[in-house]
Amino acid sequence: MKPRVSIVIPVYNEGENVEPVLRRLFEVVDIEAEVLVVYDEANDTTIPALTKLQLEFRNLRAVQNTYGRGPANAIKFGIDQATAQVVVVTMADGCDDASQIAVLTRLVERGVVVACASRYVKTGQQVGGPLIKGLMSKVAGLSLYYGARVGTRDATNSFKAYSTKFVREVKIESDKGFEIGIELVAKARRFRQPVAEIPTIWLDRSFGVSNFKIATWLPRYLKWYCYAFGSKKALSK
Repeated sequence: MKPRVSIVIPVYNEGENVEPVLRRLFEVVDIEAEVLVVYDEANDTTIPALTKLQLEFRNLRAVQNTYGRGPANAIKFGIDQATAQVVVVTMADGCDDASQIAVLTRLVERGVVVACASRYVKTGQQVGGPLIKGLMSKVAGLSLYYGARVGTRDATNSFKAYSTKFVREVKIESDKGFEIGIELVAKARRFRQPVAEIPTIWLDRSFGVSNFKIATWLPRYLKWYCYAFGSKKALSK
């Protein structure tokens, strides 16, 4: 049976930490799905855990990114490998609520091109995480929502569902960090495509070390932040 959603998870030396995250995902996702875990190098420490889990879960695919190192390229590669009409991007750290994947998928199936899990709506919340990073994310999200009317208060959150067709039409230009989420929200707004959001509770990772580096990736976020305020245009068919 063809999956309704392709779940793309970029990894970088997660080791055995990835196992409980994936086990929970398979436990709570109640629709037909394929899970694509994307790694950069053949010696990534995540691979042994993935090999073990593949013996239990037939719909788990471990794929090596050939587009270049970094999370943006890993996500792009995963989306290009997806077989479903909806793709969800989530992280390997367990911070995202995997039980919401089905809800996000259904929103895209109903017609939006981006469905966002939002920390900054009523009943949404961020628990833990660096204070400055969280503050910058919230300011960016709310200013984009009220100023550019992008359709979500949390454009920077990576936990989103996308129309695979839309992503392939507008193409992903990001090639380094985690800014793909804000890029695709900005493009949806510029191309007059619908965006929706649901509240989510984001819990700071309880193991490992985050690979997010504000100083390195902030300029890339700012590029797409500014792009979102540009004039609207038609999406070529």
